[in-house]
This record gives sequence, C-alpha cells and structure tokens, in this order.
Amino acid sequence: MFRHFSWVVIALAALLLVSACGATTVPSTATATSPPPSPTAQPPVGPSPLPSAAEKGNADVLHVRAVQSSGGNWTFYVTVEHPDTGWEDYADGWDVLAPDGEVLKPDPDSPFTRLLLHPHENEQPFTRSQAGIVIPSGVTRVRVRAHDLVDGYGGREVWVDLTVASGEDFEVEALP
Repeated sequence: MFRHFSWVVIALAALLLVSACGATTVPSTATATSPPPSPTAQPPVGPSPLPSAAEKGNADVLHVRAVQSSGGNWTFYVTVEHPDTGWEDYADGWDVLAPDGEVLKPDPDSPFTRLLLHPHENEQPFTRSQAGIVIPSGVTRVRVRAHDLVDGYGGREVWVDLTVASGEDFEVEALP
C-alpha cells in the first residue's frame, strides 16, 4: 500500500511540475522596430557601416566580384575575413541577398549561398566563389554578408550595384 501511495505522490508531483511549466508566461520584451524601407528607397552601394557592439558577428566581407555568364546566371567571388580559430569557430558561409532580404542561392537546401566546410585559420583573408546564382528580374543591387559558426551574422557587408563596373569594394562583369 505504501509503495502504491509513493508512486501516486510522485506522479502527482510530476503532473504539477509539467502543468506549471506549460502555464508559465514570459513577459513581452518586444520593442518597436523601424518601418520597412519604402519600395522606392535605394539601398546603399559599397560596404555597410561597421556593426554596433550589439552585433557581435565578426565575419567580414572585404570584396566582391560578380561575373554574369552567357546563360544569365552569376558567379560571385567573395573575400571574407574572420579570426578562425579552428573547427570550434570559423566563417561557415556567405550569402547574396536581394534588396527585400531574399537569400539567393543555387541550392535551396543549403543554409547559405556558399557553404564553407572547413576553417581557414592559416589563410586570411580568403576568397571563395559560387556559380549558378540567379538574380531575379528587376534586381540591380544585392547585398553580400558572411556568417560565422559562433557569432552568426553581424560583420561587415558589401552592397553591389550590378549596373556599374565597379564601386567601393566590388567589381562587376555584366553582359552587354
């Protein structure tokens, strides 16, 4: 009888604990955000300003070269700098983004436009390319950002104007 009573007490305590966890509410910490930019606003071209202290990502895009192929797709050569320390902290990818924030990547299942599979602690900065990037019709500017395994995004980004041959920290080879 006592053994049965013990199990009932344990079961009730577990039930109370589970129900208490499910009923917990977290106070809202939402803050007001800026309204999205107007569709006619033009994004800047060239490097983004240095990140604030709150943005702790430190994978920086230093230079971008975009080359359009005869099929209309693009190959991007992106130079990234990050203080890779080995497998525990390294730049693990970079993205090309449309002005609306859509990540443009040839493989929809990839986490990035270009996945970086290993650290580059002895090769800094380093350049890697990705072919087969489709730029949607009407898009003339893209943003390139890098990601690191520990801190995520937040490093230096570069805006690329695909209608000009070059700009601050980028080059473009577009078909006529």
